[in-house]
Amino acid sequence: ACHGNPFIQTPNLDQLYTQSVRLVDFHVDPVCTPTRAALLTGRYSIRTGAWRTGAGRCLLRSDEVTIADVFSAAGYRTGMFGKWHLGDNYPYRPHDRGFHEAVWHQHGAIGMSADSWGNDYSDDIYQRNGEHEQFTGYCTDVFFDEALKFMEEDRDKPFFVYLSTNAPHNPYTVPDRYSAPYRSKGLSAPLANFMGMVTNIDENMGRLMRKLKEWD
Repeated sequence: ACHGNPFIQTPNLDQLYTQSVRLVDFHVDPVCTPTRAALLTGRYSIRTGAWRTGAGRCLLRSDEVTIADVFSAAGYRTGMFGKWHLGDNYPYRPHDRGFHEAVWHQHGAIGMSADSWGNDYSDDIYQRNGEHEQFTGYCTDVFFDEALKFMEEDRDKPFFVYLSTNAPHNPYTVPDRYSAPYRSKGLSAPLANFMGMVTNIDENMGRLMRKLKEWD
C-alpha cells in the first residue's frame, strides 16, 4: 500500500496485499476512468469509450459487458460502493451495468459540479440505485458501511462487491483525528490530510477483513 513511506503505516492494506490475487501484468492508464473501464471489462480502455475523465469521454459504452454482468448472470448478488465515474445517467450508471445494489457519488470527485450540491465528504447525498439519499458520516466510512450491509444480507449466497473508494482524492478532507498525527510530524496540511485519508481507508479495510473472518 505505502511501502517505504516513513510517515504512514497501513497494516490492513498490507495484509490484504499478501492475501490477494495480484494483476502483475495489468497496465493502468494515466488517469482513473480508463483504468477502471479496463478493469471492469477486461478490455483495452480506448475500445470501451471511457478513455478520459471528462468532456463526455468518461462514459463506458452501453454495449460493453462488465464483470458485474458476468457474475450476475452466474447467480451472484452484485454490489458497487464508492466512486463509479463511468457515467451518471441511464444507461451508464452502475445499476444499469450488472450491479443489483449501488451506492455511489456522481462524477469524478465528491463536491464537483456534477455531484449533489453541497457535498463535502461528510453527511452527503449519494445515489442509491438511481435515487438520491442522505447519508450520515464520512464518505469512506459510509461506503464501507453500505458494502458490509450488502455482504451480510443473504451472506450464505455468493456475492461480488466492487468497493472503489473516492479517497484519497482532492479535495483532501478528512476528520481531524486522522490528519493530526501527520501534522504533528511537520507535514503540510494538504499532505497530512492525504495521509489521513489513507489511514482511514486502512482502518475501514481492517474492519471489513475482521467481519469477513467472523462470517467465515
